[in-house]
Amino acid sequence: MKAGIVYLVGAGPGDPGLLTIRGRECIARADVVIHDYLVDPRLLRFAERHAEIVSSGKSGDASHRDQQQQAIDQRMIAAARAGKVVVHLKGGDPFVFGRGGEEAQALAEAGIRFEVVPGVSSAIAVPAYAGIPVTERGLNSSFTVVTGHEAPGTRHPLDWPALARMETLVFLMGLRSLREVLLRLTEAGKPEESPAACIRSGTRPDQQTVVGTIGDLADRVERAGFTPPAVLVVGDIVRRRESLQWYERRPLLGRRIVVTRAAEQADEFVDRLERLGAEALAAPTIELDPLDRAEAFDRALESLERFDWIVFTSAYGVEVFFERLANSGGDSRRLGRARLAAIGPATAQALSRHGLRTDWVPGEFRAEALADGLAPHVGGKRVLLPRAEGARDVLPTSLARAGAEVVDVATYRAKPAGALPERVRDLLERGSIDAITFTSSSTVRHFHALLGDGAIRKTGGATIACIGPITAETARALGWRVDVQAREYTTEGLAEALIDYFASRG
Repeated sequence: MKAGIVYLVGAGPGDPGLLTIRGRECIARADVVIHDYLVDPRLLRFAERHAEIVSSGKSGDASHRDQQQQAIDQRMIAAARAGKVVVHLKGGDPFVFGRGGEEAQALAEAGIRFEVVPGVSSAIAVPAYAGIPVTERGLNSSFTVVTGHEAPGTRHPLDWPALARMETLVFLMGLRSLREVLLRLTEAGKPEESPAACIRSGTRPDQQTVVGTIGDLADRVERAGFTPPAVLVVGDIVRRRESLQWYERRPLLGRRIVVTRAAEQADEFVDRLERLGAEALAAPTIELDPLDRAEAFDRALESLERFDWIVFTSAYGVEVFFERLANSGGDSRRLGRARLAAIGPATAQALSRHGLRTDWVPGEFRAEALADGLAPHVGGKRVLLPRAEGARDVLPTSLARAGAEVVDVATYRAKPAGALPERVRDLLERGSIDAITFTSSSTVRHFHALLGDGAIRKTGGATIACIGPITAETARALGWRVDVQAREYTTEGLAEALIDYFASRG
């Protein structure tokens, strides 16, 4: 039996982009991934399908949490003894108030091999995302990280007079004891007018910051209705937030936006929305599958040299095309003299990843514009159109009318998804979704079907955003009110349209 190993991996403070490369590598190797409740679930997508995923959220009083911790230790030890690779994915850094030291000690005593993968600590990252540097030359030369609640019976209780003399204090996990912490500081000599800030859900799309003084911050936070997790920062450095805050100024911050594209196509759009501050919720309404049996496609691949044009209508279609070409023993040299057309920049970019330059991309990214632009060039030419099964007939009909010999072959199938993610359904029911985005007519139809009876009512008044006029027309035909339509029919254009829409509403 191979020897097992445990990786204690810091997941960072919340933003999944702050996971280290080493941390991602460990997750990808794991047979078992145990994750704390504050860890962003999107990090679990790096795990292999066979990996066992275990939530280790701890609740209850201190003694109950101790029992839960012992159970986690025993689970890690048992899995490692069975020869498995185990990852305990911990919020922030494992050794900064994360009980990582205790876990490492338990593993060492059990003779289990382990490694510690440091993570980005919330003590540094959360203030940074709030525009508060924990040190700055000429202003402060040190900062102190303090637990917001001490373990019962600790041998070294906090020295409040010493803390009151520190330049900058960062308290972690202290929201429930916030008022007491601030009171203890003032009793120890910290002036009540000292600047202080409380940051809730730091580095996450719903991040909020309240700024005040030691004397009034607790009341301000209570009025704001903050809930854990939160970080408290005390010191003159808090004043820098006024000019340095950046994260909370992102245009879509705090907006929950549903992305209905197929999973194979959604990543780029999801990433774009998240960079703009939104919480992007992937809810694929269609599933894309290459066709196992595609005789017409295979015949076309065998005679690629006979085509004058090859026209691609999606980035996914490009990948399916070249994967099947490679599996048949061919490569891009088989395209010979064929010129290449793409329906839009994303499809052209997919071709560029295969070292190919696109000869024609229309100014308006839809089938009608693609057909109109190609019409003067395809008379008497042989055109290959590899695309989704059951796609609209606008393109082949228009090209044939222009005098082309069109070979229209199905390369993949788009089928309805089985269900919407549970979290998306829950947020829709609570009216907590800000926008639902549609990037094709099929996403509209399938989303409508997945919601079932009363589909429009079930959206809870969410903004409906469509990538272009064809998609919008489909939505309206089903009774939807379309609030946003992109001027440029790309996901980038749709994101910009959402920015403009929400900005106009204040």
